[in-house]
Amino acid sequence: MMRCDKVLQDSRKARRASPVQLPLDFRISLAHAMTMSEVSDIIAANAAFYTAFAAGDFAALAALWADQETISCIHPGWPAIVGRMSVIGSWREILNNPARPQIVCAEPYAIVDGDHGRVICIELVDGAPLAATNYFRHIDGAWRLVHHQSSAIAQFAAGADDPTEHGRSIH
Repeated sequence: MMRCDKVLQDSRKARRASPVQLPLDFRISLAHAMTMSEVSDIIAANAAFYTAFAAGDFAALAALWADQETISCIHPGWPAIVGRMSVIGSWREILNNPARPQIVCAEPYAIVDGDHGRVICIELVDGAPLAATNYFRHIDGAWRLVHHQSSAIAQFAAGADDPTEHGRSIH
């Protein structure tokens, strides 16, 4: 049997067993089927992050992060930041800035694998789209952020009506 046929056959079996409908390419690589509760919980933690940011609520935002020195963050245009004090301090600086941008999370997509999960989304920062990943770890019954990264999305060639042209796609 050709590898492609084997992958399709395995994915069909996983689709029948999986309680959550996922695109074929994501289902193949998951170690276990994600439950709707896992997906809902991590999406809720992700939404709480953006809600705290929008409200300028530093205490709520800081509480969402894991209390570990291994947390990290890469803000657009910044170098990598590692360590709780540095990461939380960067968010304090951003929230205290009177010119801080308004950020809206769009198209969140959750991937959960055991006690680790991530939400891939589009951040609309003052209307400009950024690709973002929020990586969570399930700690003491709650999803806690361990890494955040966002960066600019390369613009498609001017005049291209179809973003999937030339093999490119958003999702």
